[in-house]
Amino acid sequence: MHTGSSYKLSEFLLWTRHNIYWLLAVSLVPVVLYQIFEWEWLAIPWTVVAMLGTATAFIVGFKNTQTYNRTWEARQIWGAILNISRTWGTRCRDYFDDPEKSKELIYRHFAWLTALRYQMRDSRAWENGGKSYNQEYRRFYTVPEKETPLETELAKYIPAEELQYVLSTKNRAVQLMALQSKTLKELADAGVLDNFRFIELQKLVQDFYDQQGRSERIKNFPYPRQFATINSFFIKLFCFLLPFSMLREFDKLNEGVSGPMAGRMIWLVVPFSVLISWVFTSLEQVGESTENPFEGGANDVPISQMSRTIEIDLREMLGEKDLPTALQPVNNIVL
Repeated sequence: MHTGSSYKLSEFLLWTRHNIYWLLAVSLVPVVLYQIFEWEWLAIPWTVVAMLGTATAFIVGFKNTQTYNRTWEARQIWGAILNISRTWGTRCRDYFDDPEKSKELIYRHFAWLTALRYQMRDSRAWENGGKSYNQEYRRFYTVPEKETPLETELAKYIPAEELQYVLSTKNRAVQLMALQSKTLKELADAGVLDNFRFIELQKLVQDFYDQQGRSERIKNFPYPRQFATINSFFIKLFCFLLPFSMLREFDKLNEGVSGPMAGRMIWLVVPFSVLISWVFTSLEQVGESTENPFEGGANDVPISQMSRTIEIDLREMLGEKDLPTALQPVNNIVL
């Protein structure tokens, strides 16, 4: 997540510069052929490309709306996890007379948060984090889940025997929450928890499962590939045809121009074509960057920071003083 007021133009140009390079080449070739080799038959009517540009603008806008909705839903899910976690911590502290039992349940919850965020950071074939421009931009920030192994993080919160079991399972977060439920059942059977408190804590377990399932749905179901594919095709086709449609329009400008630019107005097709095409390709890239809100991109939902916030809040509830530090933005990026 970007925590500053906005991206700098220099950052945005750096991030999109690969598009600018190929757009420059696509714009320059038809101008050279038209002006130097006098292939005037290359010019196509402006209205044809204008109609294509209109259709492309609609589909680009549709994609960006839908990818934004995916990111916003992900933020709502983790906001709910944060709020429910605080309720969990309060009840675990107040429902037991044994501080060690409260600590066990709360620390296992930290392990659940850790396992879940690591699962959310796993790569998928359709994600965009591996693309060159995203890899280059990652030098400005770090992804906590890529810095430390999951086993090392989980070892801070659960005993070795439990850690070994959890690491042997496929969905670690699910099994950690199942252990929470098992522990609550054992406490209820031992008479430590009355029925009301047992049911209230089990409701929170259910809420955590619900939020995990919603988070997994966004992670494991991509923005539909047919829409993503046709969006990319339309933009590339538009960018390719745009300079051809501008040739005759800029050539006409020579009739009313004198001085150094007389007879050379056609060369303005290059910068204007690049500018218009860059708007479309940049919108596509921005939509792409919000498509998968857990992949470790600069615009992701900050699940690492939110998990750390939960840990600080709940450890303070336990009366601990040696607290971890809150995650701080690096170059205005925090995950």
